[in-house]
Amino acid sequence: MGYVSAVPVPQPRARAASAPDSAGNRRSLAAGLLLGAAGATVVLLASGQTWAEGEAAVGGGALPLSADGQDVTGLPAALAVVGLAALVAVFAVRGAGRWLVAGLLALSGLGAGLSAYAGASDRGALDEQAAQTTGNTAATVHALSHTAWPYVTAAGGLLILLAGLLALRYGSRWPAMSGRYERDGTPRPRKAARTAPDPDRPEELWKALDRGEDPTREA
Repeated sequence: MGYVSAVPVPQPRARAASAPDSAGNRRSLAAGLLLGAAGATVVLLASGQTWAEGEAAVGGGALPLSADGQDVTGLPAALAVVGLAALVAVFAVRGAGRWLVAGLLALSGLGAGLSAYAGASDRGALDEQAAQTTGNTAATVHALSHTAWPYVTAAGGLLILLAGLLALRYGSRWPAMSGRYERDGTPRPRKAARTAPDPDRPEELWKALDRGEDPTREA
């Protein structure tokens, strides 16, 4: 009595393993884009709001003064623009270049956040306005108060930093803009050689002449 051995059927492990990886790459890509774009938008908008308010003594009265983020420091907005450029450039480069651009993205977010946080208690911009308004270089502002906009700007810088960290961690798995335009090294299929027209079929001879071919030449 013969025995039939069971042949194990190979399981599609590679496909099953690659599906979660692809989904994770798409999620990290979407998160990086969302965090970077949202962070830069927050920094640019919040840095244009009023950061500090105060008063300057003028002729026995008080002149209200205010300073926005650009008056205090233009660094967060400038770094937000750098971060946006780096976010786009992440998808335009490959290999070591992508690591460098991702690092620039993270550093621009860190710099924007720190500079905004440092400007949250700044009074130099209002003191300068007080000196210009009163014509007294020794004049300073009083009744000084600060708003929450510097901290909102710092939060936007933190979002850019997170986008950069995601790019550093997962950026090597993200697609590149120019990927579909580059050759992958696989040989292109060769065009099928045209067969010589059949002399017994006159219509094929006429078609060959219309194409500018010599029907008497063998393929």
